[in-house]
Amino acid sequence: MCSLKLHTPVMCKELIRHLKLNKGATILDCTVGCAGHAEAILKEIGPEGSLIGLDQDDEALGIARNRLGKYSNCTLIQGNFRNMDAILARLNINKVDGMVFDLGLSSLQIDSAARGFSIRLDAPLDMRMDKDSKLSAFDLVNFLPEEGLSDILRKYGEERWHNRIARAIVRERKQSMIVSTRQLVDLVRRVTPSRYTKIHPATRTFQALRIAVNDELETLNIGLNKCINYLNPGARICVISFHSLEDRIVKNQFRKFAKGGSLKIITKKPITPSREEISANPRARSGKLRVIEKNRE
Repeated sequence: MCSLKLHTPVMCKELIRHLKLNKGATILDCTVGCAGHAEAILKEIGPEGSLIGLDQDDEALGIARNRLGKYSNCTLIQGNFRNMDAILARLNINKVDGMVFDLGLSSLQIDSAARGFSIRLDAPLDMRMDKDSKLSAFDLVNFLPEEGLSDILRKYGEERWHNRIARAIVRERKQSMIVSTRQLVDLVRRVTPSRYTKIHPATRTFQALRIAVNDELETLNIGLNKCINYLNPGARICVISFHSLEDRIVKNQFRKFAKGGSLKIITKKPITPSREEISANPRARSGKLRVIEKNRE
């Protein structure tokens, strides 16, 4: 998750330290975003190394291209990491020496009024990370049956009031379509008791819709299952997640890989940001870094 200060990506020092990078290494950055981690990696692997950066957000890739323009050993591709097998095959790459996943939203996406991710900014209901995707939050909110909406809010947002919010959405859209983030925020605020939560009452609803629109959890499962096929001995996978659903998937997948015997877990407990980092970038506070390594033959 890149921050507004593009030179300070979340837990960058910790990630670089745990990647155990060598000069000449080949690294796959599965979520290159604003390229903060990618730039730090490129400095470590040197000109003899190479980095492949993937992102489905063309806006983020534009920033990454500008930031990494001086590096000739960097290849940036618009694509989803769930398709890493096809992308690596196209590049004739069979194995890499490390992989990075920096999950969740970037500040670029949160602070862009047009993207519809933020509860603070009035914008069209969108929430697509890949702007070429067909499904948007507008489609879910205005056309999904009440039971389906309630299920999304419960499953992906862990929202206590999922039934009440879904019912209110269906009732509201019968009068007129819900087209903006402000409409949805106001609706959720009206029907949920604020005394039961310390966070904004619409936070969990927005999280749930975003995850559903971008199929984030299934994509994470698919990507993690594929990536172990492309690791050289000693290669590490570093994953930074930002909410419990993501972290649970990473933890369970790592345990499964370790049980198979070909990988070992490096971080028994997730690494979290320092107090200093959280003070400088409050959005980093929920970050968790987990690391696993391919056994050396």
